[in-house]
Amino acid sequence: MKGLLCTLLLLETFVFVVQQHVDGGLTENEISQQLSNEDRRQNPAQTDPRRDESDSQQYCHLSFPDIHAALRELTATVTEQKANIRALETRLRNSEKTAEQQTVILEELNKKNDALETRLRDSEKTAEQQTVILEELNKKTDEMSNLTESQVEELRKENRDREIAFSAALMESGSGHIGPFTTEITLTYRNVFTNIGNAYNQITGIFTAPLKGAYMFNFSIYGHGSSSTSATVSIVKNGERVVIAHGHQDQYAVNSSKGVVLILEVGDVVYVRLWSGTRIYDDQNKHNTFSGYLLFPLR
Repeated sequence: MKGLLCTLLLLETFVFVVQQHVDGGLTENEISQQLSNEDRRQNPAQTDPRRDESDSQQYCHLSFPDIHAALRELTATVTEQKANIRALETRLRNSEKTAEQQTVILEELNKKNDALETRLRDSEKTAEQQTVILEELNKKTDEMSNLTESQVEELRKENRDREIAFSAALMESGSGHIGPFTTEITLTYRNVFTNIGNAYNQITGIFTAPLKGAYMFNFSIYGHGSSSTSATVSIVKNGERVVIAHGHQDQYAVNSSKGVVLILEVGDVVYVRLWSGTRIYDDQNKHNTFSGYLLFPLR
């Protein structure tokens, strides 16, 4: 009967120790101390005969080595399980961190994806705009290609009208003096070198502006003789003198030349006049010339 009680006592102690290991763990000394305390608690000192008490204690003490070995093995098992639990907890925390990192990476990927979608939409808008511009350019090209021959010819004529230039010398052939006269005369330069646009009249010696613009004019004079020689001519615009070229020398030759830029309206006239009482000389060397050309048209 006492052996049964001792066994029950050991089982209760075993359960208690296992619970302590699960809750926080006990050392081997603490386990032995707990066993001693439980033994005293379950078997207080009796006033019965000493032999019975001695037998019970001897029986219980005979079982303690096996119990201690089992407890040590149990302690090792519990300790190993606790290590496994800590390792699992560590792996769980690491997996949670990995999940957080994956969440952050996923958010970054979503942001990049949104940015790419935005760029794609913008590129599509740009492509649409370029398509519209290309269509407009094609329409303009079609409009240009649809110009009729008459319109092209009109443009060509307009450009031809802007091509204005002339240059002429005084005599067509021979040589001799012109002047002196008692009044001014308009010089007629009959030996025409160039007359693009036909704005210069070699019969009258007058240039008539075919369109409004800025024109450049140049003229030169030459005279010679054994007696006192004087040569004076001027450019005239619409009857008014503009610039004068003059030369005087007691003998041998005189030379002079001038140039001027004039703003002319359509129909304005320009010519060269020889002053009264003066003379000039010309021959095959073309000493006296009159030239002009359009610099650029004006509106």
